Amino acid sequence: MQTNIETVTIHRMKPEDIEGVIKIEESAYGDHHWSKDSFLNEIRNDLAYYYTLFTQNGTLAGYAGCWHILEEAHITTIAIAPQFRKRFFAQSLLKRIIDDCYLAKIKYITLEVRVSNTPAINLYSKYGFTSFGTRKKYYQDNNEDALIMWTKNIFFDEFKQNYEKNIKELEEKILIK
Repeated sequence: MQTNIETVTIHRMKPEDIEGVIKIEESAYGDHHWSKDSFLNEIRNDLAYYYTLFTQNGTLAGYAGCWHILEEAHITTIAIAPQFRKRFFAQSLLKRIIDDCYLAKIKYITLEVRVSNTPAINLYSKYGFTSFGTRKKYYQDNNEDALIMWTKNIFFDEFKQNYEKNIKELEEKILIK
């Protein structure tokens, strides 16, 4: 067993988390980011599930959100502060979202991602998302296209086996509380 496993804590986003979330949002998205009110509305929305990820020393390092709508989940955002990238935090948040989908009996997960965001596309592909087209000029800041990605039914063996393999690898690198 590896001894250098990093520990993180993920919990539902709280109003007191939002100031820190906005700082990460600004670093990730520049001038075209969500407002404090947008996040407050999301965490009050019964269909929305927003999470914050904290390092072992209590530093807010990232956040994610999704909506549960009938048999589908729509990932609205995953963002990690620049100094915490490449430490498996985005995967940890994605795991939380997928685990919640299993609990809620949600079959399919979708999202949009910038066509230029290769690291995110690679992460989603690793977890079984595939491209089903693009939304032309989706991002308002630069009119960049968005890749539309979907999972197959997450209860099918093909998805579950891939997911379990990825989670086993993730758990060798990070402990999520």
